[in-house]
Amino acid sequence: MTLDHGDPGDAPSVPAPLTEVVDSTRPSAAEEAQTIAASTNAGTLASLTADGDPWASFVTYGLLAGAPVLCVSNMAEHGRNLAGNPRASIAIVAPNAQSDPLASARITLAGHVERPTGDELAAAREAHLAAVPAAKYYVDYSDFALWVLRVERVRWVGGYGRMDSATAEAYLAATPDPVTPGAGRAVEHLNNDHADSLREMAQGLGGFPDTTEATCTGADRYGLDLRVVTPRGIAYTRVGYATPIIAAADLRMATVELAKRARSALADPPA
Repeated sequence: MTLDHGDPGDAPSVPAPLTEVVDSTRPSAAEEAQTIAASTNAGTLASLTADGDPWASFVTYGLLAGAPVLCVSNMAEHGRNLAGNPRASIAIVAPNAQSDPLASARITLAGHVERPTGDELAAAREAHLAAVPAAKYYVDYSDFALWVLRVERVRWVGGYGRMDSATAEAYLAATPDPVTPGAGRAVEHLNNDHADSLREMAQGLGGFPDTTEATCTGADRYGLDLRVVTPRGIAYTRVGYATPIIAAADLRMATVELAKRARSALADPPA
């Protein structure tokens, strides 16, 4: 059965590309999820009470090979819940400056929790303290326990109209994007000082030759996300680098190459 949002009425439609998007390569859902999980140390934990009721709690976490590590007091409601029923999930929202919360990227990691033992206990403790330094004041208290969320299901939402699921295996095998965490200043620089180049990228490479204005909304190892303004309305597109990059420091060369390629495409459009 196909489900949709019904008749949008007077809601504006999103204009489609008029030409081919040259390279729309972007991180996989698993890579996106790993990047979001690594971008912060806090989320909302969902656990189940003894009566089977859902219970949401704000928690901090570290990551052990992608698996969230929680440090929870057994006097807390969610601590007692985890001890009684290991099923749990954690919702994590990527930190950003979006004015619309629903435009923010976020993930849900679901599975069951286990108390780590042996070498994993030491590694889990280290992982949590690395992400949450303040936990050193209580991590060794007798009423606190470390729990590792064994991820079994992953859901990623990148904002409006961008969402996907990933298997636990794909998520655990993926790595956080090496560019996104340090790209903020470069993205700001592109928007402040290279608006013309961004517009040309959208026109020549991003499928929107009628772009009047373009803003970079994000950068990762594969390319740039652009918000484009056209006479037909506002849309989003993607422009990919010639080759993936491995650090935010590589963004300058990659975007210079994109600008040159965009100008070349505009100067010599396909027949």
